[in-house]
Amino acid sequence: MEQTPKDKNTDPPEGSSQTAPRPDLQGRIESSLPPHIRPPVIEVPVTPGITRETYDSEGQEDNYFSAKKTDHALAASPPPISSAFAPGDFEAQAAAGAESSTDFLRRVTDAVMGERKDSLSEIRKETPDLSLSGNIISATFNIPHALKYRKGSDWELQPRRGQSALFDAFSYLASDDSPWNHTVVAWTGEIETPPDSISPPLTPPATTVHISPLNALSKPVPLDGENAPPTPPLVDGLWIPCEDMQRLEHQLTHDKKIKTVPVWLADDVEGHDDGIRLKDQARWRRYAEHELYPLFHYKQHEPTDGRAEKTQWADYYRMNKKFANKILEIYKPGDIVIVHDYNLMLLPSMLRARAKHMYISFFLHSPFPSSEFLRCLPRRKEILEGVLGSNLVGFQSYSYSRHFASSCTRVLGFPSDTTGVDAYGARVEIGVFPIGIDAIKVAKMAWTDSVNNKYESLKKIYEGKKIIVGRDRLDSVRGVAQKLMAFERFLEQYPEWREKVVLIQVTSPTNIEEKEDPENKIASRVNELVTKINGLYGSLSFSPVQHFPQYISQDEYFALLRAGDIGLITSVRDGMNTTSLEYVICQRETAGPLILSEFSGTAGSLRSAIHINPWDLSGVAEQIDRALKMSESERKDMEKKLLSHVINRNVQFWIAGFLRRLVTVLGTRTKAVTTPLLDRSMLLTKYRDAKKRLFMFDYDGTLTPIVREPSAAVPSERILKSLEALAADERNAVWIISGRDQEFLTQHLGHITQLGFSAEHGSFMKNPGSTEWENLADKFDMGWQAEVQAVFQKYTDKVPGSFIERKKCALTWHYRLADPEQGLHASRECHKELETTVGRKWDVEVMVGKANLEVRPTFINKGEIVKRLVATYNAELQAAGENAVAKKVEFALCMGDDFTDEDMFRALNGLSAPTDGSAEVEGDNCFSVTVGASTKVTLAGWHLLEPEDVIECVALLAGVGAANGDAPGGVLSMSEVNLAAVSAVEDHIPQN
Repeated sequence: MEQTPKDKNTDPPEGSSQTAPRPDLQGRIESSLPPHIRPPVIEVPVTPGITRETYDSEGQEDNYFSAKKTDHALAASPPPISSAFAPGDFEAQAAAGAESSTDFLRRVTDAVMGERKDSLSEIRKETPDLSLSGNIISATFNIPHALKYRKGSDWELQPRRGQSALFDAFSYLASDDSPWNHTVVAWTGEIETPPDSISPPLTPPATTVHISPLNALSKPVPLDGENAPPTPPLVDGLWIPCEDMQRLEHQLTHDKKIKTVPVWLADDVEGHDDGIRLKDQARWRRYAEHELYPLFHYKQHEPTDGRAEKTQWADYYRMNKKFANKILEIYKPGDIVIVHDYNLMLLPSMLRARAKHMYISFFLHSPFPSSEFLRCLPRRKEILEGVLGSNLVGFQSYSYSRHFASSCTRVLGFPSDTTGVDAYGARVEIGVFPIGIDAIKVAKMAWTDSVNNKYESLKKIYEGKKIIVGRDRLDSVRGVAQKLMAFERFLEQYPEWREKVVLIQVTSPTNIEEKEDPENKIASRVNELVTKINGLYGSLSFSPVQHFPQYISQDEYFALLRAGDIGLITSVRDGMNTTSLEYVICQRETAGPLILSEFSGTAGSLRSAIHINPWDLSGVAEQIDRALKMSESERKDMEKKLLSHVINRNVQFWIAGFLRRLVTVLGTRTKAVTTPLLDRSMLLTKYRDAKKRLFMFDYDGTLTPIVREPSAAVPSERILKSLEALAADERNAVWIISGRDQEFLTQHLGHITQLGFSAEHGSFMKNPGSTEWENLADKFDMGWQAEVQAVFQKYTDKVPGSFIERKKCALTWHYRLADPEQGLHASRECHKELETTVGRKWDVEVMVGKANLEVRPTFINKGEIVKRLVATYNAELQAAGENAVAKKVEFALCMGDDFTDEDMFRALNGLSAPTDGSAEVEGDNCFSVTVGASTKVTLAGWHLLEPEDVIECVALLAGVGAANGDAPGGVLSMSEVNLAAVSAVEDHIPQN
């Protein structure tokens, strides 16, 4: 490798303030090496005569450039650019870090974020079409505070445990360092009520009725010796008056660090104008923690009867709906919405349904499982559809993003690749954004005087021992049991380390409710292992495992990380393990090796750490031995690389990069129009409010799935019951508008006399209650059919499996049973021939359907039928005058799956277009829904994935129960999806 000129490497004498002379013109030789391996030129001043001492002159006031003398800052941190020092020159790096402490780290962060920070005006200039407002709304499940409530006084706000990296990102977005205005929308969390003291200083309680006596003998003696005094009834839940709710909202919205808008979660029957009653507060997290969290971490509980899952899903759906309502209260066009984690996976789609042009991103902080595992989730489709309402979906690692894209293809059938998913007529981008930590904040907290004292105490207690540090939440995915078994194997295989190594394991209580059998409790398993190891390898004076099943203070935590000789993380499935990142910061002086599970989301980022498989106990034991024997130079080299990554890829870098990618995605998708998933709760609300309703359904591919043999497309018992119940309501007009002929429709649906029919794409009509078909094409010359028959017959002879379907006003050539490639090729040739012959001679239209070609008169289409129906029913209502139930159709639902149904959507859009009150149907009451592939461009306003979803929607409106049609009353009488929609509309789970 080419050597750096000597005059660039001359170090000044120790203590000297001299700098290397600036090389003359001849000395400035351009290296012939590639840029990424050229030696750095950083030891010379950029401006001659200007050095650090210029800004640090004696007596000068503190300014941005002055070095602040603080002991706890990253005094020995290497700079973020690893090439700034010669390889292995760790002491030089330590000296350089000591020189500038906190300001050094801040400048490092600034360098990471770019030499200049993006301003909002520059972002707007780059993407003028987006009309960005500069506001960011972050939706997360829990607010950054744990709340304690005392009636009539200010709320006590304590920092919430966990998710420190996310809350640090919120703090950055709200700070002056960020160009954005930031607001957090989050649930209040379970609100605690601290017990009142009987005699609190200066402020005695208003009553002591609810306080248990200190002495059972001290309770008052009743005046009536025979009858006890009446006991006030116990009230279930926590009642919070309106004034206290407003007080909390004021405190949170005026928080200088993180502005927060709280979401109050309760049934409407529990909330009144004067306050709110909070019952069973933990229920809002149950579905996410019982169903999603275990499955996302590759755990699946045993199947149940589904009763609990139904109510939990309804609460999950309602909770996401309440978040959507709260966000829409504060949302303005141009705002960016970022949705965080698995508790809010339905929220993007709910927001998209009500604000089609909203800028939405979603970030999953947990792992995402493979499609084979996700398919075990009963509500897999709804979860994926919910996330796909976003413009950008972010993950912690590449494998998680790949699993998500694969799941969208395998479960939903949506085309996808490694960069995104095609959904609902638009592109949903996928990206990988490993989260970081606030390196400056951690460095400050880890070197306070209190931490230093605790650190010295720990080192003294375990003097002469090597300390392995473990700190995990006590749930089964953190791998605490695997860690203990591996440590036991280590002591067994390497007896020379016995009584020389201690494992300090802190297991804080988990906030996740896990479904586990009593005998399989992880806490019991951990205690058994600790007892076993200490019994085998311990003594009266020494225990090799020090287990602390408790929360520890922040100072104790950082002292423990600093005191460790090895950091051991053995999670069996994890998102982003921030403990490993904080351990790297705390080891900047002592350079203790980090042993990290390859199943942790951090493993892909911290590539210089020692990676282990926690299921390979002997392999983990071997790596522990290797780490203990690692030379000082190896340890320092590892720490140098890890520290460089942690400082460079901090939490500010993460959130800024995520936003930068989102703006880029939005800037390239300005013309894309997304067709949102149908909002069933909105549909039900509009349906209930309307007094005159019109339904128009296609048949094939809408009410029934597409099948290879057209005659086999018969309606299910569930759709028949739903249609019958819907048509029985005199306020409803239900029509089947299909390409099928009269005979087929009469055979399979004719027994429902209240249905109206339009056959052969509008050629024939039969009104509800009538037995006569009206031919709308009887005056049209049908001489074209003989020519079309001849062309179709020619291709039928060529393509085995194809056949001709002759209708009274149309001819259809089907190739669904033929070889797919041959049929598609022949259909293109046939279409071209018809267009150049019959199409020019006759007033007919050649339509490409699903594995078929159809020729029909041009004046006949489904759109004309829609116009005719709306006009007819509106005329009837107007003719009824004051006796009419409504002045015009107040609700219209039109569903179809192929391009012939686009005529219906086009007609309905035209009828509902005027906004001056002259529309035949008001646009807000009009639902045009396309069914099927997500990639098609459609005129419909809404989207459903498959005919099963259509049947569920019809059943929802008709009030029909579960799929078998025979379920008893109560919450089990309807599907989970419909129960959730009804619960969202009524704001409580119906019991009957």
